[in-house]
Amino acid sequence: MLEQLARFAVELAGAARSETLSRWQEGCLADDKSGGGLYDPVTEADRCAEQAMRRLIEARFPDHGIQGEEYPERPARGRYAWSLDPIDGTRSFICGLPTWVTLIALLDEGVPVLGLIDAPRLGELYLGCEGRATLSRDAGEARLATSGCFAIGDARLSTTDPCLFAGAEADGFERVRRAARTTRYGHDGYAYARVAAGSLDLVIESGLKPYDYNALIPVVRAAGGAIGDWTGGEDFGAGRIVAAASRPLYEEAVKLLDA
Repeated sequence: MLEQLARFAVELAGAARSETLSRWQEGCLADDKSGGGLYDPVTEADRCAEQAMRRLIEARFPDHGIQGEEYPERPARGRYAWSLDPIDGTRSFICGLPTWVTLIALLDEGVPVLGLIDAPRLGELYLGCEGRATLSRDAGEARLATSGCFAIGDARLSTTDPCLFAGAEADGFERVRRAARTTRYGHDGYAYARVAAGSLDLVIESGLKPYDYNALIPVVRAAGGAIGDWTGGEDFGAGRIVAAASRPLYEEAVKLLDA
């Protein structure tokens, strides 16, 4: 069953690509949905891509729930639900940068069991399911594995924007940043894909919503990485996420965050 649903997830990603890629190439205006708070852009591409995926799910699996970023939740009539983030990295999208992604996860009784990270402009699709992580490009499919990095001093660290941390969180991240070998910013969900692919070792973020992290969990774990919260557990609901190339690296990062 999961193999069938993995193929369907790839089909969902294709439907989203058909709505997002051309709009990215042409340029797409953004509305601010923050209501006067921290700028939170949304575009026609976000809305149309989620609508396209929702239509496919409703037609093919009418009992499956849908939890998306842009539209109200549709409760499941059974064990499965889909988590959809049509464009993760909308700021990159509206700036004409290529690393925005579509995030798709299948939840089984609320637990992410299948994750997909699609980078349309880069032509890369990352899939994690049942202990197997793959990267598909035009040239074919390759098995993914993290770098296995286990020491913070050797780690390549990423976060979307260090300015999103404040107070104790900012202090904790700064301790990790100073200890890490190098740090890169601005990649949103794509950074987690690169942890799975072995070119980044550690991602630390805060303030994420379920549609931001559900797809990341199966991809990172299936590639051999560790992903959890800032205290060493799995309370993802707080939105504080650490993804690492290995369990020892994850644990060392957590110690620094909580020092």
